[in-house]
Amino acid sequence: MAFGINREELARWKHQIDHGEIAFLTHYWLDNRFPESKSVTKVGCSDFAKLAAWGKKYGLQKEWIHVRKDGYSHFDLIGKSQAEILRSENISYTLK
Repeated sequence: MAFGINREELARWKHQIDHGEIAFLTHYWLDNRFPESKSVTKVGCSDFAKLAAWGKKYGLQKEWIHVRKDGYSHFDLIGKSQAEILRSENISYTLK
């Protein structure tokens, strides 16, 4: 279950994706499969090849991209890799 973001943040993420940018959106997230994780970062881009190349830098396989028909395909970053990748991208986040 996702929560902790507002419509403006979601709209900004979608806008960046629509314009071919690598876009980051971090929000609270609870999933029984990952009880140690309290947040997820979705990293998306409308250019599949660009997104796959970005992920490859961090050892992410293109098969891990959540392909969506609505055009907002993305990687889900959780746990230790989430923190490491965000640090590497110089992105800090504070959840409200």
